[in-house]
Amino acid sequence: MGPPRTVPSGGVPDVRRLKTLRRKREGKENPRKEVTLETVLGVTATSNAGLATAPGSGTIAYPAGCTVVLYNSETKQQQHIINPDKKTITCVGWSEDGRYLVTGESGRLPCVRVWDIQGMSSMGVFSGHKYGVSCVAFAPNNKYIVSVGSQHDMIVNVWDWRNGTKVASNKVSSQVRAVTFAESGDYFVTAGNRHIKFWYLEYPKSSKFKNAVPLLGRPAILGEQRSNFFCDVACGKGEMAGYTYTVTKSGLLCQFNNQRILDKWVELKTESSSCLSVGEEFILVGCAGGIVRCFSPITLQFITTLPYPHPLGVDVAQGLGASATLTSTPGPSYAEAIAVSFDEENSKLTTIYNDHSIYTWDVNDMRKVAKVSSFLFHSACIWGLDVYHGNIMTGEQGCLPSGSLVTCSSDDTVRIWDFNKKKECDLSKIVYFDPQFAFLKEQGSPLQSSEKDGSYDQKNGVRCLSISPDGEHLASGDRSGNIRVHHLQSMKELCKIEAHDAEVLSLQYSQGQGSTASYLASASRDRLIHVFDAKKNYEFLSTVDDHSSSITAVRFSTAVEGCGAQLVSCGADKSIIFRNIKTDVDGISLTRANQIVGKTTLYDMEMDVEGEHILTACQDRNIRVYSVDGAKQTRVLNGSASDDGSLIKVVLDRSGTYYATSCTDKSVTIYDYKTGDLVATMTGHSELVTGLAFSHDSHQLISVAGDSCVFVWRLPKQMVTKMKNKLALVAPSVKVDCDACEDQDDSDVDDEKFGSPPPELLGPDEPEVPDRAAYRFSVGKLPAWAKPKIENSQSPLPEPIDSLGKRADAPRGRWGSRQVKGPQALNIFPLGEDDTGEDDTGD
Repeated sequence: MGPPRTVPSGGVPDVRRLKTLRRKREGKENPRKEVTLETVLGVTATSNAGLATAPGSGTIAYPAGCTVVLYNSETKQQQHIINPDKKTITCVGWSEDGRYLVTGESGRLPCVRVWDIQGMSSMGVFSGHKYGVSCVAFAPNNKYIVSVGSQHDMIVNVWDWRNGTKVASNKVSSQVRAVTFAESGDYFVTAGNRHIKFWYLEYPKSSKFKNAVPLLGRPAILGEQRSNFFCDVACGKGEMAGYTYTVTKSGLLCQFNNQRILDKWVELKTESSSCLSVGEEFILVGCAGGIVRCFSPITLQFITTLPYPHPLGVDVAQGLGASATLTSTPGPSYAEAIAVSFDEENSKLTTIYNDHSIYTWDVNDMRKVAKVSSFLFHSACIWGLDVYHGNIMTGEQGCLPSGSLVTCSSDDTVRIWDFNKKKECDLSKIVYFDPQFAFLKEQGSPLQSSEKDGSYDQKNGVRCLSISPDGEHLASGDRSGNIRVHHLQSMKELCKIEAHDAEVLSLQYSQGQGSTASYLASASRDRLIHVFDAKKNYEFLSTVDDHSSSITAVRFSTAVEGCGAQLVSCGADKSIIFRNIKTDVDGISLTRANQIVGKTTLYDMEMDVEGEHILTACQDRNIRVYSVDGAKQTRVLNGSASDDGSLIKVVLDRSGTYYATSCTDKSVTIYDYKTGDLVATMTGHSELVTGLAFSHDSHQLISVAGDSCVFVWRLPKQMVTKMKNKLALVAPSVKVDCDACEDQDDSDVDDEKFGSPPPELLGPDEPEVPDRAAYRFSVGKLPAWAKPKIENSQSPLPEPIDSLGKRADAPRGRWGSRQVKGPQALNIFPLGEDDTGEDDTGD
């Protein structure tokens, strides 16, 4: 028998490195040059199979889309494991030593994966299911893994994961919701609909049996409880190691003895129960109404009820500290506890509720339970987001902390997240749009009856939002066609406008500098655009109905030289319409200036920093760039690295250096706007990415998706420096933090003298380059053909050379041949892949 497939047979050799060595370390990518997942705000666990606590460290693991979040409540730090197959993670389980994590996923031909947490690397991938994995577990000796398929799969597999083999398998006849191993490791138990079964690990030791043998299973004797739905199961520990505990949907806690007989049960006195966690001294059971009850595993006697979580509709601005735990009151309603995990070693209990909130409790003293931490996440599809930049008109901070994130969702809430200096993201405010809180709890959970509502099909939810340029107002449009405006200081609703007959797809404030007028435009699936006067309590001004299909985006272009302000819209009718905005006595008139009809549907639109071009996200995965003055197509850029799907969103950073796109293949991509080069591709969401935004300080990219999660991606310092240097040129009035430049990694650069380019390389109108420029320019390695050109300072400027060494074509058209002066004229000197001047073409 050879060495294991997934584990190296020998130890890691000792590698010594001399201090005089200049070259980069082999086999190690510089993390500063990669986009990394920094924070996940969301959870997609639907049962106790989606929550697990690591023995020893107390790190909890839970799924968020195609990502597993590992959170340590002591350090308050997250780590992340992203499924490379872009399939939704459904279940997680820790090994006995807390080093390895096993995950199951949904979808066609799903895999069971084992991860080494120390190296954050994959140790094995096992494919033996067809239609999804509902629960997984490690055996106590860490040798075996058991995985149970979903109700469409109905297969139980046992894996010897170190050898990469399936040792046993069998079918089940019922939907299985949970699996647990006995403390001895001799058997495991599955629980589900009218199903409790004990499976015994008895395999032939002979090597002649190379195929999986049938798994031996014995059903439990259920007696009068045989028709119940058993939601969760856990084996006893310590002196109760021979016993097995389950909870039923009807609200019973049951105990089975070592003969598989239902020995005793106790009523939980709740509407329903869904999960439990067993220790040596306590059994914790999660129930409806936010109830978590504690029982003795020896006698099944009731001990206590844990504190309630927040009531639905809580005002988080009042604080959710440990002292804010609520006592039982008849008025408020609470979310159902769908997952509990008891860490007996650290005396912590983690609970997940079906409004997608996570609580960690300190249960060292059951009579005085204290809250350690709590997170309140969106519980349904997030449709849009915006970043708060303060008062754009004056540069002042405004009502909210700069960089705050505003998100809207189908759970009928708008949430404001505060990014603080400690790299933490705290929920600072929730605005509720439904006074009944009907959609705060996740709809159609497995314990509910099968009458699934599918919140996508109903008219609930906030579809889009926009923050006014002065930072005072927040406008939001819902799926019924209503527009609401809130004051960001007090979060009071200023007005509600019943504007459209279908969902509002886009909202946009005008951003004219120095203009006294301020408009709000709304676009809808009903093919109409309405314009309101934001200065006069959102008085109605005008309606435009020149689109023949849904309008997906509307934008205001600022007045530039030779062109006044315009209202631009695009839609599913494949057209872009430019309208001149003119004020008159009656209000405003919107006259059509230009119209472009393309070949593909347009899903989103973004205005560039100068206000001279618009970028459109097209169905064929291209970004088409059009000039506002003249409405001519100027560029076609890539929008996705994949070969299928459609572009959904496109967004530029504040400096106009990079653009980010999202595609229907659930990926997020970043490109260099100047060169069109691919910079990074990120995956991790399990549904469509519906919104993107660069953070206020340019350090992060934020993505939101239909999986109800917010992902915060940390951008590499090289990108951040480039954006901030460009921002200092295009918007000198904007305050730019320079902390990104302090920690640059120059270890991979040879000891070469860098300095400013000589004046011969700069034209007469070029600005002087400062000594501490953001890029480095090497003058010591010019090719022979270039030296004569430099010696003659009166000679004309060299023709631009593209990255392939060919002469660039002469600019065509009036716009392309105009004289460019000022900082933009430097663009004719290509500096390679990025403006930092680092040469990536080799010597």
